Amino acid sequence: MTARSNTQNFRELFLNDTSLLDVRAPVEYHKGAFPNSTNLPLLDDDQRHVIGTRYKEQGQDAAIALGWELATDEVQAQRKNIWQDFAEQHPEGYLYCFRGGLRSRMSQKLIAETGIHYPMVEGGYKAMRRFLIDELETNCTSTPLILISGRTGIGKTRVLSHIKRSVDLEGLANHRGSAFGAKISEQPRQIDFENQLSIKLLKQRAEHQGPVFVEDEGRLIGRIYLPDVLRDKMQTSALVTLETTLTERVDFALEDYITDALPEYYAEFGKAIGQENFRSQILDNLARIKKRLGHDRHKILEGEFSDALQDLFSTGNADGFRSGIQHLLTEYYDPMYDYQQSQRQGRIIFKGNHEEVIAWANQQMNS
Repeated sequence: MTARSNTQNFRELFLNDTSLLDVRAPVEYHKGAFPNSTNLPLLDDDQRHVIGTRYKEQGQDAAIALGWELATDEVQAQRKNIWQDFAEQHPEGYLYCFRGGLRSRMSQKLIAETGIHYPMVEGGYKAMRRFLIDELETNCTSTPLILISGRTGIGKTRVLSHIKRSVDLEGLANHRGSAFGAKISEQPRQIDFENQLSIKLLKQRAEHQGPVFVEDEGRLIGRIYLPDVLRDKMQTSALVTLETTLTERVDFALEDYITDALPEYYAEFGKAIGQENFRSQILDNLARIKKRLGHDRHKILEGEFSDALQDLFSTGNADGFRSGIQHLLTEYYDPMYDYQQSQRQGRIIFKGNHEEVIAWANQQMNS
């Protein structure tokens, strides 16, 4: 492998989706990481703790000595093997620790003993994270945003997927955004969401200087909160309003939240437990908005959805949800949307159905 220099070119690392070997301890990795990074730690969590304690009490030399003491021949052989495999599979990659210091140099030394020179990211995770925070601030402030707006269930994410200059915030947050929007897999950590968002905007700005389209979102997407700098920008950004019929909205909601979602529960949990968990997902989320629905409306909808769930599980027919979904859309979500829109007069620059909005948005690439 040709020797490569260490790097501080964080922009190129993220623009090129460069493979990254993260040698931090697992506890550090799980607090925050980057896309395209793989955690193959130099130290496990316990070793990191005791060496950190030695460093604080006796200094760097004592910590280094303890590190090599803990790195038995067996441990070194194991680390070398997995790192060599990674380096051979990702010859363009780089390694990093938290600050690009002691652990990175120790890891480089061990990899070099396999005959491979593997460069490191100078400054490590801390410097890369700082870069992404600064870039997020810069790009959110300077990038023209256009929000895809519209009533709940209107298919905004569908439209966004057909617009080249776009960032799917709900996709990054792994949540559909509504009270019923949770998915089986967990949402990312807040730091990981911010890292991915910053990288997405970085790539968009590298390709063009025109507007970027995002879905009109509230402060929270599930438990993920939008960074203040992005929310501030969205508060003054232009709006494109998506329009369609109520029937089509019910169809979209039925597909997204019921007919497409149930097979995922079966695949994850099996049929019996999948049905139990899916029932809880629907009815528990309905219960969370009980106060705003009111006791009587909640009781009616709970009965309708319970009957619809039973019919779905027995026959596979999801039509029993249509009435309840329509009720939620028109009696719960639409009044909130109408109020929000009343506060946004003058910001709407285009209205249209799915095809019209997609065509108009993609025309802006040439503007």
